[in-house]
Amino acid sequence: MDPLRVTQRLTVPAEALEESFIAASGPGGQNVNKVATAVQLRLHTARVPGLPERVLARLRELAGRRMTEEGVLLLTSREHRTQDRNREAARARLLALLKEAAAPPPPVRRPTRPTKGSQERRLAAKGVRAGIKQGRGRVRED
Repeated sequence: MDPLRVTQRLTVPAEALEESFIAASGPGGQNVNKVATAVQLRLHTARVPGLPERVLARLRELAGRRMTEEGVLLLTSREHRTQDRNREAARARLLALLKEAAAPPPPVRRPTRPTKGSQERRLAAKGVRAGIKQGRGRVRED
């Protein structure tokens, strides 16, 4: 199995990845009954050298129940009929997950106060609207 290059600084070595093939469930007839085409891909995060704590924490958050207490990420792929395509799909999903975890977090919005001009415009607009609504009342005959 080849190493998985996530970013320029982060590469997952082949020793950290483990594949096992299992019989897929669902429709497929004789092929599903005879051939173990589904793949379970495990990533042992402890075996990835230089994995930043920030990335590991984000990976735990993104993975949810797919990550065990020991730090093993388990991905299963069974959507294709062949082992090779399921293997590629599982590796692609792992790569996407790792890239998302390695991406820098978005900047946090700092709350600001509305300007005096915007407050005045808002109040003026409310006054205009209130005048329009007041004009909708019943017409009195004097």
